[in-house]
Amino acid sequence: MRTSIIKIGNSSGIIIPREVMRTLGLTERSAVTMQVSTDGIVIKKTPARNGWSEAAQKMRRNGDDELLLPDVFEDEVFEEW
Repeated sequence: MRTSIIKIGNSSGIIIPREVMRTLGLTERSAVTMQVSTDGIVIKKTPARNGWSEAAQKMRRNGDDELLLPDVFEDEVFEEW
């Protein structure tokens, strides 16, 4: 498949045909990863955040979502703010 490099502000971009976007399930807001090698560029769909909500709920149930450092330190002075 052939496409073109276009100027986008101070950068450049490529046009990804609609059929490729549809086949991969991508939208204009999709996150992708880009790998550069000496002979080309590989653009891959970034995996969706499947299971994050369930994992966060499990962390909460297990008490694993506590702050590692206190939100406010005992010697903090707020009058300066």
